[in-house]
Amino acid sequence: MSFSTDTWERSLPIRRAIDDLPFVRGLADGSLDRERFVYYMAQDALYLADYGRVLATLAGQATDPDELLFWAEDAKTTLVVERELHGAHVEDFAAFTRSPTCLAYTSYLQSLTTQGSYAVAVAGVLPCFWIYADVGEHLLEQAAPLEKHPYGDWIGMYSDPAFAESVEKAKAVADRCAEEASVATVERMHVAYETASKFEWMFWDAAWRMETWPI
Repeated sequence: MSFSTDTWERSLPIRRAIDDLPFVRGLADGSLDRERFVYYMAQDALYLADYGRVLATLAGQATDPDELLFWAEDAKTTLVVERELHGAHVEDFAAFTRSPTCLAYTSYLQSLTTQGSYAVAVAGVLPCFWIYADVGEHLLEQAAPLEKHPYGDWIGMYSDPAFAESVEKAKAVADRCAEEASVATVERMHVAYETASKFEWMFWDAAWRMETWPI
């Protein structure tokens, strides 16, 4: 069994719990109120700014030229293409600061790039690719036709075939790393993937609560 197949099966309860979140259910049927969606988009933009830096760091750590190019191109896509989508929904990004969950998630991913294991860092960024694509696929099934859905542009982006292709490439990199890694490193990869998956759940949940700093 490949690493990606194994880690997906291990974390399936988290993935199913994401589908059950009120924010995701509201996205699917279009009932999510605009204020919550704008909050989410602003936090997502702040998250992706740091996530892009993490991908750029992976590009610098990659020894395979194809993997270097993949991470570098995805870092650019994260910062350029998605910025346009977020800008279409959020009028004033300056009005938002990183939520506790947003900061904790990106700080965790950044920490993985400093621990001396490219493989573990790759496993940590994989949920952002894979879970978003899976959520997008499920939303598309429920939300079509997108042109009549209030959040159809967002759903369409994450259910796009080009995004699905990048998910497969990220999975392939993780699988290659796991094949060449020790048993101990592979287990660290599983921990990184599971932890990031939990942060994905927390990120959606924080958007529903419109999380702020408690003090």
